[in-house]
Amino acid sequence: MHIEKISEIIAHFIGLFEMTTDEMRLRTNYAEGAGPGADGPALPDQDAFTAAFSSDLQLKDYDPGIIYKSGSYDIEFGPARHFGRVFEESLEKLAAIAGKDIPLPHFGDPTDIVLTDEPELTVFAGPGSAISHVLQVNVLYDDDYLDMTDGVHPLRDTSFVIERLADFSTEAEIFTPFASLHRTDTYDGALKIAEDLESYIQNSKDSGPASPSSGDATHDFSTTAPKNDTVYVNGEETTDIPVLDDFLPDRGLAKFQEEPDDSSTSVEQTDPSGNSLDVTAGANLLVNVASVINTGVIASVTAVMGNYHQIDAISQAFVYSDNDEIASTLQSSGHSADDAGTVAKNIALFEHSTFEASSHADNDAVEPTFPNSWRVSVIDGDVSFVQWIEQYHFVTDNDTMTVTTSGSEATVLTGGNTSINFSSFFGMGMQYDLVIIGGNVLDINSITQISLLYDNDWVRAEDGVDPGADIQTGNNLLWNFASIHNVGTDSPFAAMPDYMAATQKAIEDRDPNMPEGLSFDMNFQGYAGLNVLYITGNLYDMTIIKQVSILGDSDDVTLAASTILENNPDATVTIDTGSNAVVNIAEIVDYDSFGQTTYLAGQLYSDAILIQGGLVEHDTTQPQPADDRLANEVIAFLDNDDPAGGNCADGVINAGNDFSWSSTHPADVMQAMVA
Repeated sequence: MHIEKISEIIAHFIGLFEMTTDEMRLRTNYAEGAGPGADGPALPDQDAFTAAFSSDLQLKDYDPGIIYKSGSYDIEFGPARHFGRVFEESLEKLAAIAGKDIPLPHFGDPTDIVLTDEPELTVFAGPGSAISHVLQVNVLYDDDYLDMTDGVHPLRDTSFVIERLADFSTEAEIFTPFASLHRTDTYDGALKIAEDLESYIQNSKDSGPASPSSGDATHDFSTTAPKNDTVYVNGEETTDIPVLDDFLPDRGLAKFQEEPDDSSTSVEQTDPSGNSLDVTAGANLLVNVASVINTGVIASVTAVMGNYHQIDAISQAFVYSDNDEIASTLQSSGHSADDAGTVAKNIALFEHSTFEASSHADNDAVEPTFPNSWRVSVIDGDVSFVQWIEQYHFVTDNDTMTVTTSGSEATVLTGGNTSINFSSFFGMGMQYDLVIIGGNVLDINSITQISLLYDNDWVRAEDGVDPGADIQTGNNLLWNFASIHNVGTDSPFAAMPDYMAATQKAIEDRDPNMPEGLSFDMNFQGYAGLNVLYITGNLYDMTIIKQVSILGDSDDVTLAASTILENNPDATVTIDTGSNAVVNIAEIVDYDSFGQTTYLAGQLYSDAILIQGGLVEHDTTQPQPADDRLANEVIAFLDNDDPAGGNCADGVINAGNDFSWSSTHPADVMQAMVA
């Protein structure tokens, strides 16, 4: 055991020796110096090492351990104090503590009592802003070519349809002045929109709306004082809202499957197949649906320290041309149904209601209670609730066909396109008993709807055609429906009471004591405490919906005589180039308040406007044969560039970086079919 202790001692201190050795090894150069000169003083010789060594320390075995001994300290007493005065000071401090309602944490020397200041109001963070921008665009080119004969029929140039629809869009601008609003999520941008709307409404009040310069106007209606709970249909007041299902054309597509017959009658058919031709070149459906339900901040009482701007605007317009030409041979048959014209309706509704709280009441007669405490949340800066929805349809279905009977049942469908945009937003905010807005309030609701249709059709007949054919070139529907429903106080805004300003100041000063005026406000009767939200900046609640539906359905159908006459006794021919539906539906439900009181310190700007207009164009543009020249893009692809240059006037067009919707490729992969 004694040897092990010695080994442990050596192992404990060997590190010091190794450290010294390493330090010597790290020295690359020794310190330079001069040796003693010959004439220098003589140094005494070092004493030889002798073994005579003595020590008074007692050699003990190594015993690892830590010996700790705390240091000494002294207590310094202060000067002597008069015990009578100490007692008097204690009573004074206890009285001060009792007056401030501060509990004594512990007992001890009177110097241990520390008087703290009054606590500040605890402030919580409020909800943030909610901003959504939705853009939905559908683009479809479905211009088909079909030839069921063995003849040669030239293609048709349909570019005039796009040109006429562009003209229709320009003509509709007079009815839709708010279609040019640009998306924004800043207070300055929202204020600019509010100022533009207010300026237009004021000009309409002073000078009246502008009138269209061309076209046959079915109605031109504008009012800056639309009535609540009144339905406006094409500028006329009605009480009932038209039902869309009653006006939708029967496209003959997507019919419900009939229930099978439960009888035991055989369903086997032994008759030969019928001889019919059913051509559907129209039957297109364009639908935009947008619904916004926004609660923003749920509050029973609102106090606005600035101005309040409330603007509701609806503008609706439709422009269409349905000027059809049917061969006299087919018209004289008496089977033509082109007299089923186009139905176009602009429907608008403004509604206003108050939030109905629970009607449950306690029958026990008790003393009314009022709040005596509060919880405060603060939002520094502006708060915005913005829902911006834009929906677009750009569809062309200009078909060119030469059809004939074949002695069997034949069905040709070159239309029947369905394009739908659907957007729904439901926003539910936090609930508060009182909301105080330090700045202004902008409450803007706007709906813009535009429907454009070009449905000029040509139905021709070659020599020898049986006149017994059913022709449908009309039966189109244009439908714009818009509704704005405001839920809020039914009475005028109340003047700002003094205790609301005191409440705002108390929150800014972080005063924990709730102002007494809140405890006596009848709006808060029955509340044990108040949940308060304070917005230091502005509040803007803006919902903008814009819907544009454009459909070009100019069809050219030629009915040719069949060359297989022996297989065509009493053939049935049905041609439908109409039955299109262009539908825009938009609804806004805006919850401004969930109570009966809104206090306002500034000015109230409340405006509303309704604009409805419709134009019928009797366009007489005649189709022209398509140009046989190759398109510029094809020339650029096939042309061999002459590096030396030449007299070639062809140019190279590079459209590879154009990603706009206008360069969208047709969605119909069967662009042309020849049978």
